Amino acid sequence: MTSPAPSRTTSAVLPALVRTCRPRQWVKNVLVLAAPAAGGALLTADGAARAAVAFLAFVLASASIYLVNDVVDAPLDRRHSTKRHRPIASGLVPGRLAVGTAVVLGMAAAALAWWCSSSYLIVIVTYLALSLAYCLRLKREPVIELFVVASGFLLRSIGGGLATGTALSTWFVLSAGFGSLFVAAGKRYAEIQRVEEGTLGETRPVLLAYTPGYLRFVWTLSASAVCLTYAQWALSRPDTEVGTWAIISIAPFLLALLRYAVDVDRGNGGEPEEIILRDPTLLALGAAWLVTVLLAFAL
Repeated sequence: MTSPAPSRTTSAVLPALVRTCRPRQWVKNVLVLAAPAAGGALLTADGAARAAVAFLAFVLASASIYLVNDVVDAPLDRRHSTKRHRPIASGLVPGRLAVGTAVVLGMAAAALAWWCSSSYLIVIVTYLALSLAYCLRLKREPVIELFVVASGFLLRSIGGGLATGTALSTWFVLSAGFGSLFVAAGKRYAEIQRVEEGTLGETRPVLLAYTPGYLRFVWTLSASAVCLTYAQWALSRPDTEVGTWAIISIAPFLLALLRYAVDVDRGNGGEPEEIILRDPTLLALGAAWLVTVLLAFAL
């Protein structure tokens, strides 16, 4: 027996459309501010303005991808016990409306990116292209899908630097890259942990290609690499005062990494943004890291 189609009134469709854009996951786009913060660009009016626009551009770009992803997955979602209630799968939000909104959001994101810089436009276009390929095909390819997910975090990290004209050091890029892989591998590791415990309501088909041992290996390797590369970035800062605060920033950075790892190891890392928002200690460590990095360039 199928449930009746929901009423498509404007008051019902618009909130559902916004919900499909997944506002709770927009916290990932804070990574856009990492390079400007590490480079001191947030301390200038122009840098702060460009960083804000760059953040908004990624919010719009990611929202457009979430819409497309739900349209692509709608046929399968309709056969799922809980996902069939999603706005697009349930029929509350028409597929054409979702796709049209996605196109508008993608174009708006590209326009904002162009205002920041042509290099940042390339980042946004690359993100959109990779994400579309992921939605349509790559999500079913083991290892490749892991690196595509990681690339989304990496593009956010380096994009903020390109948008604000912040010089990106080799160590920062390496740290951002391994950090992105750490989050992506941790996400899959937590999911496979929950599959084994029987607490995950659904199973991604690609998870069947992984073992906990393999994902833990990738997760541990990337965690070790991000620790080393971030420490090298901090230790390579030139000025004495800058170097002192940069070195101090290692402490909250590593503590936050280890705190996050606790949740991942328990199988709670399936949604990184939920871990961050629900953990006051992790938020405090993130704030402490930001303060120490900003002090490194303010003094």
